[in-house]
Amino acid sequence: MAKERSEIFCKFREISAIFVKNNHTDTKMRTKYSRVLLKLSGESLMGSQHYGIDPQRLAQYAAQIKEAAQAGVQVAIVIGGGNIFRGMQGAAKGFDRVKGDQMGMLATAINSLALSSALEAAGQPARVFTAINMHPIGEHYSKWRAIEALRRGEVAILAGGTGNPFFTTDTGAALRAVEVEADVMLKGTRVDGVYTADPEKDPTATKFSEITYDEVYTRGLKVMDLTATALCKENHMPIVVFDMDTPGNLAQVLAGEPIGTLVY
Repeated sequence: MAKERSEIFCKFREISAIFVKNNHTDTKMRTKYSRVLLKLSGESLMGSQHYGIDPQRLAQYAAQIKEAAQAGVQVAIVIGGGNIFRGMQGAAKGFDRVKGDQMGMLATAINSLALSSALEAAGQPARVFTAINMHPIGEHYSKWRAIEALRRGEVAILAGGTGNPFFTTDTGAALRAVEVEADVMLKGTRVDGVYTADPEKDPTATKFSEITYDEVYTRGLKVMDLTATALCKENHMPIVVFDMDTPGNLAQVLAGEPIGTLVY
């Protein structure tokens, strides 16, 4: 009798192990996307500060990104540099536009290094690629090397925009999303989607659950600059605009939950 009970117990453990394994696999399968390009604004890294990088906000972002990577999603990231320096604002104050944009590229590299450090501190491997040669700050960007890193489970952080002046980091993000063959471009902002007007200024503004690229043009909505939007349209790259500052939102977007706004 004792032997039979032991055999039944062992069998039960085997079945339980299979059940747990299948459930774990199903959890990964529930993610809608396998590879994404996440665009983060530099201003969002300021958190409650007026300049620079808020360590608490950085840690929140790192935790959400690590969760996505551990679920099996390949994550590439482009970060703006507006929390440190914005080229267009510099030009308005008398800076040469080309040099101002180059200063902005350096600001994105600083933010990229900060995020990679936060991810590695959280136990998530990350690699920084730069659009212009900045060895040893980061590895010079190559589509193929970036995809290799993604396939290894590393988060690929793509700094420096396009590497050229007169292009925003939104355009850099759209370009990289197409290059690394992402399923979608996720634009994490302080606002929870696209509205008819700026909801921070107009209380009557209404939110779109989804909107076409052409409607963005005709309505003059500032989702991204026109170059970035046109690049996504021409290459059939969908965009999801959502609030990245709320913990858990990134996981919901990846699961296909109807938060934010889909631009298609």
